[in-house]
Amino acid sequence: MVLQRNQKINIWGWAAPHEKINVQFKGKTFNATTGTDGQWKIILPAMKAGGPYSMNLSASNRIIIQNILVGDVWFCSGQSNMVTPMERVKEKYPDEIAGANYPQIRNFFIPTVSDVSKVHTDLPPGKWEQATPQNVLQFGAVSYFMAKQLYLKYHVPIGIINSSVGGTPIQAWISAEGIKTVPQYASRVEQFKDTAYLNKIMRPATPRTKAIAPKVTPVDQGMAGPVKWYETGYVPEGWHQFWMPGYWADQGVKNLNGIVWFRREIEVPASMAGKPAKLFVGRIIDADETYVNGVKVGNITYQYPPRRYDVPAGLLKAGKNLIVVRITNTFGKGGFVPDKRYELTDGTTSIDIRGDWQYKVGQVFTPLRQRVGDVESGFAFSAQNEPTGLYNTMVAPAIPYAVKGFVWYQGESNTGKPQEYNQLLTTLIADWRNKWHDNNLPFLYVQLPNFMEVQYSPSESQWAEVREAQLKTLSIPRTAMAVTIDCGEWNDIHPVGKKPVGERLALAAERLAYGDTKVVGSGPIYQSAKIEGNKIILSFTSVGSGLIAKGGGELTQFAIAGADKHFIWANAQIEGDKVIVTSPEISSPMYVRYAWADNPEGANLYNKEGLPASPFRTDK
Repeated sequence: MVLQRNQKINIWGWAAPHEKINVQFKGKTFNATTGTDGQWKIILPAMKAGGPYSMNLSASNRIIIQNILVGDVWFCSGQSNMVTPMERVKEKYPDEIAGANYPQIRNFFIPTVSDVSKVHTDLPPGKWEQATPQNVLQFGAVSYFMAKQLYLKYHVPIGIINSSVGGTPIQAWISAEGIKTVPQYASRVEQFKDTAYLNKIMRPATPRTKAIAPKVTPVDQGMAGPVKWYETGYVPEGWHQFWMPGYWADQGVKNLNGIVWFRREIEVPASMAGKPAKLFVGRIIDADETYVNGVKVGNITYQYPPRRYDVPAGLLKAGKNLIVVRITNTFGKGGFVPDKRYELTDGTTSIDIRGDWQYKVGQVFTPLRQRVGDVESGFAFSAQNEPTGLYNTMVAPAIPYAVKGFVWYQGESNTGKPQEYNQLLTTLIADWRNKWHDNNLPFLYVQLPNFMEVQYSPSESQWAEVREAQLKTLSIPRTAMAVTIDCGEWNDIHPVGKKPVGERLALAAERLAYGDTKVVGSGPIYQSAKIEGNKIILSFTSVGSGLIAKGGGELTQFAIAGADKHFIWANAQIEGDKVIVTSPEISSPMYVRYAWADNPEGANLYNKEGLPASPFRTDK
């Protein structure tokens, strides 16, 4: 493990009531006796960075912990983009995987568990892993890239505690005490104190219904016949044309959730025949089973992972080869996500598999509804989506562990109610600092990246509002934000460009947590606006060694409006450390917005250090 340097260290555990505990560490002995509850704790004095050390704990049994380092520990939390492992980005960063020989960078991943009924005292089982080419595949990519940059600069052991769960809202990570200041969630926590209510929503009673004849369960026609649709001996009849990649809702199959089969024959050259290969089938919504020449080469049960399937040696043949993909979709638009990797390759020869495919519907699902209490809903109760549900299980048990600071990457699940986010993030920061008994602990966080379709006119955006809430949080002392407006992908809520995100967090840490004031830790941050006649003059902090329009040319993504707040695209020019915004169509301007969109493509205000400006608006 990695223990935090320059702070007193808690070592704690459980034993029999009134049992004596002996701990030997670095040549010193420490003693404790458990209370009637069986809990014990000792406090080690602050230590400088170093190691490896061993710790010997003895009571009625004996535990020896070896290879302990003292360095800096970062508690990294949030939703899926903090979880996203290096394995997911290995095609983009193969050299990073191969070169991940850093035994002094260590990761502890907390398995998912949630509970709104009580605060847990211990974490689910986990273990510390050293950064090696094999182990690093399971490290969170953002936290690893941050840790690597800090380690290479300071040569101090870095510990990462990754406590993150995909698709979860911020309120799930806040304690009951902390969230008391947010009425709509405080009242929900009060409901959880009612055991009868909690039992009802967690285990809803089956409503009494009249006896009805059992329904015939629909079957997938592609699996029902003597010859399955993926087999090479199957003769397709009644199949329709489909352009891949794409969604079937856009190609003639509306409002269908169910199972749809896709097939295509490709020509494989003799040079590839018999060789092992890899089939890339982009991303698929939702689940898939993929076959080559009648052999299943892989399947994934949900939409987010990239499909990268190994084709074993001997399966490919010269000439025609059959690829079949069986997609199961339960919600939204099913199909193949555009702008992803769709190819068959043996490492030398690549075959593009995009283009004309055929499809046929195998099964249509009946829309499902569930009863939660007395209310019909499409969703069952989930503790990990409720206030306190993850704090109780994945934060509270780790609080005695001394840390250097916090890293937070979350917000996607709260874009539906962006007006709440600043209060919730402010509350979480105060709550965690209070629980760790240190109001000065650095809190680093990632601003949401660009995502979804590009809009070519100024528009409203809930994602932009969450970014604004994150920007406002910089007013809290000892916080820093990594702007990632250029790191997203329009068609993927889990973009693979994680290295710049981690490295920008490291820069923020270097300045905030390590006191390197010469480091430019952020891109330009909007400070103020001044109206002079027909122009608005914008001032910024974090300009570094100067403002630039990245790539040269004119600044883009600036919009301007008069008193009516009808925004149009503006002319924007850099003058020193200012940006001057005008439009010949607006003689009396009042407001400016920059990069105010879900996906503000082309936003190019940066500082000379290469860090992007945060989106902002002056009309709020």
